[in-house]
Amino acid sequence: MRPLHLRHHVAYKWIALSCTTLGVLLAMINTSSLLIALPAIFRGINLDPLHPSNFTYLLWILMGYGLVAAALVVTAGRLGDMFGRVRMFKTGLIVFTAAAVGLTLVWSDGSTAALEIIILRMIQATGGAMMMGNSAAILTDAFPADQRGLALGINGVSLLAGSFIGLILGGLLAAVSWRLVFAVNVPICIAALLWAFLQLREMGERHPTHIDWLGNITFAAGIAAILTGASYGIRPHAGSMTGWSNPFVIGAMAGGAALLVAFVFIELHVDEPMFDLGLFRIRAFAAGNLAVLLSSIANSGMQFMLIMWLQGIWLPLHGYEFEQTPLWAGIFLLPMTLGFLVAGPISGTLSDHHGARPFTTTGMLLGAASFVLLMVLPVDFSYWQFALVLFLNGVAFGMFASPNTAAVMNSVPARDRGVASGMRSTCNMLGMPLSQAIFFSLMIVGLGANLQPAMLTGLTAHHVPVALAGQLAHMPPTSYLFAAFLGFNPLAKLLGPTVLAALPAADAHALVSKTFFPSLIGTPFKDGMVDVLIFATVMCLVAALASWLRGGKFVHAEALATHSHAGDARRRQRERAATEPATESEMG
Repeated sequence: MRPLHLRHHVAYKWIALSCTTLGVLLAMINTSSLLIALPAIFRGINLDPLHPSNFTYLLWILMGYGLVAAALVVTAGRLGDMFGRVRMFKTGLIVFTAAAVGLTLVWSDGSTAALEIIILRMIQATGGAMMMGNSAAILTDAFPADQRGLALGINGVSLLAGSFIGLILGGLLAAVSWRLVFAVNVPICIAALLWAFLQLREMGERHPTHIDWLGNITFAAGIAAILTGASYGIRPHAGSMTGWSNPFVIGAMAGGAALLVAFVFIELHVDEPMFDLGLFRIRAFAAGNLAVLLSSIANSGMQFMLIMWLQGIWLPLHGYEFEQTPLWAGIFLLPMTLGFLVAGPISGTLSDHHGARPFTTTGMLLGAASFVLLMVLPVDFSYWQFALVLFLNGVAFGMFASPNTAAVMNSVPARDRGVASGMRSTCNMLGMPLSQAIFFSLMIVGLGANLQPAMLTGLTAHHVPVALAGQLAHMPPTSYLFAAFLGFNPLAKLLGPTVLAALPAADAHALVSKTFFPSLIGTPFKDGMVDVLIFATVMCLVAALASWLRGGKFVHAEALATHSHAGDARRRQRERAATEPATESEMG
């Protein structure tokens, strides 16, 4: 029979897993449910999401959470090392819960309500950063090295599962009330708070030091500036379809890069840095973080692209009303979740014994293959083919995620697990808005090449006045992209009742039908999608190379113990040589 203290430790590791998994699940349900519920939210606060002046609100509601979380997660991990990882996790839950209550009770209307939602989402992201920055470190403290892959695999599955649960929940709840999308988080938050405060306890090392304010500020400001610039790169500027030539975008990204250079200089010269840059000398740590950044860039924006493909084209072509497409898009993406659910825990468990390299490398190669297969699918695909590719994609990123996380966390000293968890989360979160900005930009450029002539020809063929048809054809492609993403039929809105009433009844009916807009945008969308998929494929291949270069299985504590044992053996040998009598051969 096991000693009592060992039985308590065995029980506690599963408690730690349940608490952190619930926190991650909560954050992802909150984020993804918003994607599907955006049309209902904008209708509920009486704000037109397709009006050009409201695009900024749409952009910040979509990307503001990720921007703040990416900027703060390393700081949250460092504070966990200093003051307690469990304490920071619990504080994050409190902040997250308070913001969820505030979002449920948004009190204004129009643009003011949108601003309130943005601010409260940023507060919520602060709490999310505290949870995400410390959850992997809490699990690493609680689980032995040969079980961390399994634990982090289960934790990673909850991350993706939460994103797709959120898609379905968002679609169902938004049909009743937009406030329910935020309100559903509150009871889950309260349950998670009670469980965490009753059961979680500190097990990791704590090293109180002075806070490196300058390092924290320059890092957070640098990340925030780069992501803000990237987000505004999606917006049209001065006649260009994208905003990458906008002086604000160039200045924000250049200023952010300069701040990060200053951060490196500061960290190399302060006595107690926020982040020990020497950790990047550990090959497993450096390669693992590079791989997770590249994989995040490759895949994070893909969900948006697939949702637009389903909502704007495939589902209407198959008889679904535009208003119904957000919910059904979430349902039709479930094979990806299933693939992740299958591969995540299995690969995590196997990597505990065989190391991360074979699983992370193979996962990224399979991810590249899934993107190539998406390229060859027609716009109006057979769903079983699409579902198989989605399943392969889920398996690929499930194979990668938990072994890579376990390898990164195993590679650092126990005292640095919080900040290491924060850096890994930063690389993951940094990839999300960068991926969205890059993918949208590539899609816009691809659309722009063929959308205008297709739109002009299609509209004039149905007797829309040439001047109006030309005006609509030259609208920025972002308007049509976000219409597809939000589940709107943009032509019904853009033409308006007056123009439609003046057209022949058959033409008016055809223009606002389920199939006209999807048929019109289908070929240009696929052209843009190919550009996106080529980029994603390249990112996966480079991530596979980074994964291979990480080396074999490496656990810092075990390596340190081996080195210490070897040193002890050499020391004992020297002591014996100094005290034992010399042999005849040695005397002779």
